[in-house]
Amino acid sequence: MEYFVKPDSVVRRIWGKADTVLFIFAGSAAEFALNKAVDWLYFTGKLPADPLGRLFSTVEYARRIVFAERATAEHAIDTIVGIHAAVEQQRGRRIPDWAYRDVLFMLTAYSIRVFEALERPLTAPEREEIVDVFYRMGQRMGIPEVPATYAAWQQARQAHLTHDLVVSSYTADLYRQYRRHLGPLRYGLVLQAQRLVAPPRVRELLRLGRWPWLAPALPLYRATQHLALGRWARASLMPARYRAQILTLDGAPVLASPRQLQAQ
Repeated sequence: MEYFVKPDSVVRRIWGKADTVLFIFAGSAAEFALNKAVDWLYFTGKLPADPLGRLFSTVEYARRIVFAERATAEHAIDTIVGIHAAVEQQRGRRIPDWAYRDVLFMLTAYSIRVFEALERPLTAPEREEIVDVFYRMGQRMGIPEVPATYAAWQQARQAHLTHDLVVSSYTADLYRQYRRHLGPLRYGLVLQAQRLVAPPRVRELLRLGRWPWLAPALPLYRATQHLALGRWARASLMPARYRAQILTLDGAPVLASPRQLQAQ
């Protein structure tokens, strides 16, 4: 049986563990707010109405592709393309290619940064594996100029951080929505996670600060993550309506049909 991502790939380890997925979620939430194309997500109204649900949807699509057979994964990617094409038709404009690349860069970057923050340094072949998965995803989506190697990705990523992020009215509004949907305590925890995994340019633009108090607590968290206490801590990071989703983040997802994916 041929899979989109090899069963023994580090990518499956990253995206099959609730801890890493939640930190990828937190880092992605920061960059979504700075992306120059975030107006596309405001156009549909889904992002400001339910920012957590919109980000969970992005994460869930990535997880399903990572764990699916090749044909199923490619069908899911085609579904993503179809959804975006429908939005483009409604707005009468095309989503820029660089906007798609920025999202792939974000998923690649936080896969690397989060795993290394929570687990261990990645080997050179493991970094290449991560880049390759999102490169192939971009190829299937028809996105040009997606870097195929880690070295090329590093250069493109740095250019993205320098030129494609901006503080806008959407940034402020999105963070207001995060706070409203999370509540003050959970919002504070997400800010700590962002300080831990966001690159310096993102921290600078969002004025997140440099020193998260979460970092010294990580050894204790690692020691308890497999216990009931660790599962409770993870589930408590998000409002009750998302806790069932969080509890299913450990291990491979239950794969939905393309029709079910499109309805989400």
